[in-house]
Order: sequence, then C-alpha cells, then structure tokens
Amino acid sequence: MNTEALFRSTLTAEDIAEIKKLPGPILVVGAGGFIGAHVLFQLLQHRQDVFALVRTKDLGWRLQAAPEGIDLAKHLTVGDITDKDNIRGIVERFRPQVVFNLSAYGAYERQSDSQKIHDVNYIGLLNLIEVLQETGCYALVQAGSSSEYGMNAAGPKENAPLLPNSHYAVSKGAAALMIKFFGLKHDFPCANLRLYSIYGPWEDRNRLIPTLVNRALEGKYPSLTNPDISRDFVYVDDCLMAFVRAASTICRNRRGESVNICASRKVTLASLAQTAREVFKIPGEPNFGTMPPRRWDLTEWYGNGELAASEMNWRPRVDLATGLRLTAEWETAAHGLLQGTKTQPQQRKISAVIACYRDSKAIPIMYERLKESITSIGCDYEIIFVNDNSPENDAEVIAKICARDISVIGISHSRNFGSQAAFMSGMELSTGDAVVLLDGDLQDPPEMIPKLAERWLEGYDVVYGVRVQREAPLHMQFFYKAFYRLFSRMADVKIPEDAGDFSLIDRKVAGKMLQLPERDMFLRGLRAWVGFKQTGVPYVRPERMFGTTTNNFTKNIWWAKKAIFSFSSKPLDLMQALGLAVTALSFALGVFYVAYTFLSGNTAPKGFTTIVVLSLGLGGLQILAISILGEYIKKILEEVKSRPKFIRTSVTRGKVAYSEADYLARDRKKN
Repeated sequence: MNTEALFRSTLTAEDIAEIKKLPGPILVVGAGGFIGAHVLFQLLQHRQDVFALVRTKDLGWRLQAAPEGIDLAKHLTVGDITDKDNIRGIVERFRPQVVFNLSAYGAYERQSDSQKIHDVNYIGLLNLIEVLQETGCYALVQAGSSSEYGMNAAGPKENAPLLPNSHYAVSKGAAALMIKFFGLKHDFPCANLRLYSIYGPWEDRNRLIPTLVNRALEGKYPSLTNPDISRDFVYVDDCLMAFVRAASTICRNRRGESVNICASRKVTLASLAQTAREVFKIPGEPNFGTMPPRRWDLTEWYGNGELAASEMNWRPRVDLATGLRLTAEWETAAHGLLQGTKTQPQQRKISAVIACYRDSKAIPIMYERLKESITSIGCDYEIIFVNDNSPENDAEVIAKICARDISVIGISHSRNFGSQAAFMSGMELSTGDAVVLLDGDLQDPPEMIPKLAERWLEGYDVVYGVRVQREAPLHMQFFYKAFYRLFSRMADVKIPEDAGDFSLIDRKVAGKMLQLPERDMFLRGLRAWVGFKQTGVPYVRPERMFGTTTNNFTKNIWWAKKAIFSFSSKPLDLMQALGLAVTALSFALGVFYVAYTFLSGNTAPKGFTTIVVLSLGLGGLQILAISILGEYIKKILEEVKSRPKFIRTSVTRGKVAYSEADYLARDRKKN
C-alpha cells in the first residue's frame, strides 16, 4: 500500500494558503465518513490545529491510515452529536473557530430508521449551533444535500421550492431552514452547502463511482440501472475547497445562506459509462437495466452553481474524466487498505451489561478492557454498569466514567435485587445488536468477547462461555461441577453444563427474554428455555481481582434450589414415585404380616422398634414432600404478587443523572 499516494490531492498553492488562513482551531464533525475523512486528512497536512469528532473509537476502515508524521489519535475525539451535554463538553474543550459539520444519517438505503435520520440531521445540528452560540465561533459550514430539492431537482436555483421525497430530504431541508433562521435572526455565522454527487478517494465501496472504477480497471462494466438516470458529479477536492471558501465568504457576509455545490452539468448513466469507456478503454457495452433503481433515483438531477460562482468565487476544477482517473489511481494505491472492505455493512453495536456489587476497584479496569475488546472487532460499544445498591462507592466511580464517555450508562437500584435482576435491568435499556452479560468482579474476562462475537457473526444467536477451569478451591470446583451436571439432568430443557451468565445474546433473543413475565429469574435457564441457535466457547474463569467473593456454601445451595425449582418438575415426579414405592412396600409388608400371623398362629404384636422407625421415616418423607411442594408454592406466591423485578433510582448518561421516568421519556424521543 502506497501511503503517500493515499493522501495526494489536486490542491494548489493558493488553496493551501486559503486553508492556512482560516482561524483555528478547526473541528470536523463526522470525520469517519467519506467527505469528512478526506477533509480531515487534507487539512491535517497543512495545519496542526485540526480536530475531528467521530461517533465511536472504532475508527473504521478510513481512519486506519493517516498522512505521514501525523499521530491521528491526538486529533480525534469521540462524541454523540445528538447529546447536547456531550457536544458542549467537546466544544468547550477545543474551542473551535471553524466547524465543518459533515455528520449525516439516511443517505444510504440501509439507513432507514426515520427517527434517527431526523435526530442526527436536525437535532444534532441544533445542538451544535446552540453550543457554538455560547462559546462563539468564526464559521459553521453545514453539509447539506441536493436531496433537499427532492422532486424539484432539474437545475434548481437556491430559492426554488423544496419538494422532499424521503425522510433524509425532509431532515436536510429542515436543517437548511434552521441555518437560515440562525443566520438571519441571530446573526450566527453559518451556511448550508447543498452537495451534489461528490466522488473520489475514501468513498463507500458500494457506491456508483468506486464500483464503476474498480470494474473498469478489470476491463468490465458493473451492473447499471436506467441509462437516463442523471447526476451532477463533483470531485471531492473541489468539495473540500467549497467548505474552506464558504467559511471565509458566505458564512461572514451572507449568513444563513444555502448554496449549491455542483458542476452545473447533467450527466446521465449513459454518458458516465461512455466517459468510463474512453478513460479505461473498456470493451463491450454497458449492462443497463441489470440493477434495480433506488426509490429516490431521478432522470433529472443536476444543479445550478451560479450563486457559488458569484458569492464564493468557487467552481469545480476537476472534470469527470480526470476525476475518474484520479479515483482509479487512488483505488490502486489503496488496494491493501481496502482488502475486506468491498462493501461497508452498517456497523454493529454490542451492549455490555455489568452487574456491580462491591466492585468499585474493578469497574474502571472493566471499562477499559471492555472498550478495547469491543472496538478491536470493529463494533460500536455501549457499556451499561448496573449498581445493585452497593455499599461501596460503585455509583460514584460509574458516574465519573459516564461523564467522559457518552457510550456508558450507569443504572442505580433502590436496594440489592441480585445479579439476575441487575442483568435484566441493563438489558432493558440496552440498544445494541447483541448484549453481553458480565459480572463486575472481572471473573468474566472481557477479552473473550471477540471469540463470542466471532461465533455470533457466524450465525449463532446465543454464545455462552463454558468454564473449562476455575481458579478456585478444589471443593468449590467439585461443587460447581456437580451442580451443573445435576441441574442439566433434572431440567425440563437442555441446559449446557458449566455455562454461567457470561454470554453474548443476540437482540432478538434478548427481546424474547425481556418479554418473559416471571419475577423469580434464573437467566442461564431462561437463556436455554427460549431456544434459538446456541453454542459455547470455552474459557478459564479467574479468581476475583479485588476483594472476596460474596458467595458462600449456603448461598450456592440457594442458587441450586432456585435453578432446579425454576426449571424442573422432577422433584415432584420423584416424590410421587417415592410415594408409590412406599405405598407398594407398605401393602406388601401388610400382606406378609397377615400371612405370617395366620401361619404362625402368633397374634401378639411384635416389632415396636420397627414401627417407630417406619413412623419416623414416613414422617420425614412427608415433611420432605411438603417442603418440596412449599418451594413450588412459594414461587407461585412470588409470581402472583407481581412485584417489579427491580426499582431504578437513577440512570446516568453523560454528566446527567436522570430519574427513570425522565430517561425513558428522553429515550423514546430519540428512538
């Protein structure tokens, strides 16, 4: 991989001078995306006061490389644009003078969550503007979209009516109106750039131009839709300079303006294919009609760039043929980086739920290890610490972590409800594609998560850890082994042996488990009961890193009873069988004694000791039978009471500790 070639550009000396002239620091929001990454890389090559906001520390494929001599980690910060408190903390930290907002959601067909589209594209922008109003800034340039015009897309000027044809178009149009409002009414230095079809280095693998170029390099055409569908293509270097120039022109002298960033040229798929044929010498004819159109595709979709030319002195310099050649050169140079990234599926998120009780020392270590393990496999993370009314300072430790990482949630319970309730409490608030359950004492090693996730990605819905060895006293190892084998044989469903709560559970399975109404929960049994495709991964369970275990022999007996009476009717079956056996034995003995008395002629009662022993034995069996019935009746009583499984006193996210009701209301608005 030619690293130097990855970051080449068409920027001139005059362009670089303009970049250096902008007031700093500069903040690039949404730097993990196509345009955001390119803007970040080019700016960093010419100034050091450039910082980038990304949604997760999983840097994705684009941010795996950096220009020579630049430590990218020093320029990145993680944040959520939809969380105002989080954005405020980031802006107060960097105090940016120029902000390029390239965050967006909904531009791809796979991004279909309408609530999230409006939340990111509109509410996120509102959060950013209001915080920048507090701190002050030189310019905010918003990445708008030509999609704002919707069905009115045939060369519209900026004052043309917006006729949106998708949630994405609606959200971007609303954002443009917000920019206009704050620019005109609040004199805020901002502008909205309506970007047309930007292409070039770092674009998503499954987009039109990268697909066309890569197939063209093989001497072939890709599958194409209707040849009359049109676009207006702009090379990404020209787009970068539009942002730079907007910051120093219209953001200052035409605040709140929306400007088309386009080549003012209608390019149909037929003409694009012809240009590619000429550039790459492709034999044969294009494969039109072999791919279905997207629901928002139009035959007339091109722009009018007069305003950008007159007010920003901006025009695209790279023609389409040159842009295709430059893109091909970059694709060739980036071959090593792009291995395995031919398509970019929507990033998966794993929620880790940790039951905490007297784990204040372990929690910070757990956080760091979890974050490292989950991001190492390219997944987004959500970490939920459930403080089950610990008498130590677990809550304070969790709050500090929440304050610095918006992806961490802290839950506090009103009393100690037990680890099973803690897991359910965290699962209920989790939003990941999968949920991992871990004890807070670090006996469930976070480093196992990649192995669990590997099997999950292979198609398993539940992947549980199998304890092949414990770092524990021999008598405890024997007890646990015996318990799991007894439980497995007595349970009415198949229970995996040596498998505790530590597991990765797919979202659909977690949803079914949360629907189960029972109050007296034994999760490893419920996990098996719901079914789905399950498998185990072996691991060694270490001792607690800090303190001593809160489990003891009595508590382990209680756990065994809880498990067996929750998932087995065999104790009742055994008592019934024993009752029948004793009845049969009594009848047989009665017949024997009658016959013996009749044959021997001895009518005097004998065997006082036998009578006492039998009475005590039968009495003991009756008491045992009643106690077994009592266990089942007790469970019935608990279920009939219908008390809540847990009571939350607070839910902490960011620097705010919400009441349960306020957090759930906030979450409903977001989702």
